[in-house]
Amino acid sequence: MTDAADRRILEALQADGRLTNVELAERVAMSTSPCWRRVRQLESAGVIKGYRAELDRRKLGLGVLAFISVQIDSHSDADAVRFEEQVARLPEVIACYSVSGEADFLLQVVAPDLDTYADFAMTVIRRLPGIKAMHTSFVLKEIKEPGPLPVPA
Repeated sequence: MTDAADRRILEALQADGRLTNVELAERVAMSTSPCWRRVRQLESAGVIKGYRAELDRRKLGLGVLAFISVQIDSHSDADAVRFEEQVARLPEVIACYSVSGEADFLLQVVAPDLDTYADFAMTVIRRLPGIKAMHTSFVLKEIKEPGPLPVPA
């Protein structure tokens, strides 16, 4: 899928998505035109999904980070899709995964404080259709935040 040059490009862009094409080409030891073409190919192929700024949630006043395990009543496709669509519209939910095990979904949620989180959990999440059970785990300390993906050879 990717060769060594693509891997160098992907690693460099994950470290700093604001690199200009000239800076990127220098960093990965390529000339600018082939570097630009490879980046465009990686974007077209969907390997590069987008570019964004990494924000510090605490400096934005979002002191609470929690994971909510959710079990739903029905496992029909329609009910799962309805749940997924509603969760996708909630800005407090920064990630949602369909998982195996006791829970059906795992939500990653941010909130300014515990009171705000409690209100959100009880008035928004708990009232989503088809919720059978939910369990919250609060993050006490972030050991390793999400970071660059390893680019396989």
